[in-house]
Amino acid sequence: MPYQRDALARRSMIVETFETACTWDRFDALHTAVTAAATDAVQRICGAGVVACRFTHVYPDGPAPYYSIYAPGRWGSTVAQWDEIKSAVSEAISKNHGTITHHHAVGRDHRPWYDTERPDLFAAALTAAKQVLDPAGILNPGVLVG
Repeated sequence: MPYQRDALARRSMIVETFETACTWDRFDALHTAVTAAATDAVQRICGAGVVACRFTHVYPDGPAPYYSIYAPGRWGSTVAQWDEIKSAVSEAISKNHGTITHHHAVGRDHRPWYDTERPDLFAAALTAAKQVLDPAGILNPGVLVG
């Protein structure tokens, strides 16, 4: 898939994915909200496109839906277009009780929503562990905590 994505990106296509996870009782509402937010953003930002969803993992307590976006981009603006789509979708995930990340970890793209999802006590524990284990701050600076 990365090869296909890269080939399409060279032709100004926006081809990206994002994942989340939730409990079964929240899946219907989450899926409806995320699909609507993604579809609306793709239409508004790109004029057309496709939003697809599949489960990458299924657990007794809930699924991990993995969404894909395929849309025409404007040459030179595809990263900005994707950032705008990603923001709209991330807001929908956050507001509908999905986790901002799943098996692909946090990363800088997820950080603004991760900060609102992560409890303050856990942030303090991560900060303390990072200060002890990485006092020079060279391991993924700014990804999990400031």
